[in-house]
Amino acid sequence: MKNIFFLLLFLLVTGCGNQELGWFILSPNNVNGLTNLKFLLSGLTTTIFISVISIIISMILGMVVALPSLSKNKFLTYFNIGYVEIVRAIPLLVLILWVYYGLPIMTGISFSPFVSGIIALSISESAFQAEIFRAGINSIKKAQWEAGSSLGLNFFNKLRFVILPQAIKNILPAIGNQFVYVLKMSSLVSIIGIGDLTRKANELVVTTYRPLEIYTFLIFEYLVLILIVSYFVRKFEKKLKDK
Repeated sequence: MKNIFFLLLFLLVTGCGNQELGWFILSPNNVNGLTNLKFLLSGLTTTIFISVISIIISMILGMVVALPSLSKNKFLTYFNIGYVEIVRAIPLLVLILWVYYGLPIMTGISFSPFVSGIIALSISESAFQAEIFRAGINSIKKAQWEAGSSLGLNFFNKLRFVILPQAIKNILPAIGNQFVYVLKMSSLVSIIGIGDLTRKANELVVTTYRPLEIYTFLIFEYLVLILIVSYFVRKFEKKLKDK
């Protein structure tokens, strides 16, 4: 990962004055290059915003879907299994298109590209979050549940005060990995017109006819973003373990 980072940095720095490759279109040393850089970076806020909202909603949905798996009721267990298997089987790109074009026909309500993207990302990610929460909760020993019962706590209070605080520590690395996954998959929402990093790059390619340089810079943007997120996830994970 570190080697890739330095390779991309080397290409951007050494190639800025190379007319054959055309790195000048992204050089901050000229007006056009600086304008192009600002245009590409303008999609950063949208990418982060849609990813953060989607991961939060998906975690809530994932928790709701994971709870039936704790029940001894076969119907609830089958609901959990069915939801996870069906949602995971649907490609995210197809789900985005279906939510944007198909769901308004079924509901009669028109969704903006931004809302459609969040809905699709949240639903798709919720299946993975459900499995993460299920595994995390099941990793807690039965004695912890019994300890909660001895304190007179009902099911939800045992889950809230006894089980989940311990489970979160176990599943935090997996949740962090899924956040990185959502950041990368959010690039697919550009297909319905959301002005994220990928959409901005596609628009600039159309006007400059320089796909190599622009998509290389796009890789660099995602790489830096994901490395930063990974760093803070590991730092937060270490902080929880030290408590």
